[in-house]
Amino acid sequence: MKTAAYTPRLQKKYHDDVVPALQKKFNYKSSMQTPRLTKICVNRGVNGAVSDKKLIDITVDELSTIAGQKAVPTMSKKDISNFKLRKGMPIGARVTLRGIRMYEFLDRLIAASLPRVRDFKGVNEKAFDGRGNYTLGVTEQIIFPEIDIDKVNKITGMDITFVTTARTNEEAYALLSELGMPFRDMRKEKA
Repeated sequence: MKTAAYTPRLQKKYHDDVVPALQKKFNYKSSMQTPRLTKICVNRGVNGAVSDKKLIDITVDELSTIAGQKAVPTMSKKDISNFKLRKGMPIGARVTLRGIRMYEFLDRLIAASLPRVRDFKGVNEKAFDGRGNYTLGVTEQIIFPEIDIDKVNKITGMDITFVTTARTNEEAYALLSELGMPFRDMRKEKA
């Protein structure tokens, strides 16, 4: 007897609702033309990592807890004498999510983490790179429910990049909106 494979809620929503909506909006002939989310990259630079090596370990542990996947330290690419930085020293951490973990992280981000931001009015809709990718800056790691606030010794932020197969910003915006990303409508704020 074979059990049914687990499918995340947002992945099911993508196939059932988002693909037909985008096909209708952009007049795609095939469902394979519709843009999709390929990966989510979470990146964090650590201030003061040159002098205190434990900060990197703490950052790797926090990112691993948030993402549900082991984070890796990022190394400096060149020497900068003003910062006492040598090539190959750890200066941050990153994690790349794909597949089921990517959809699970996006679901937790939209449903649980972003609403915990103080005075949240939506995410900026102008942070697209022109090639269909979107980067979201988070100022505090404590918005994630996985982080125990009592164990946090320093509040730091991170960058979350959503990499899509969309060719334009408009297609990527439509894809992320359909998936549930709470974009702030700038036109309504100016009025």
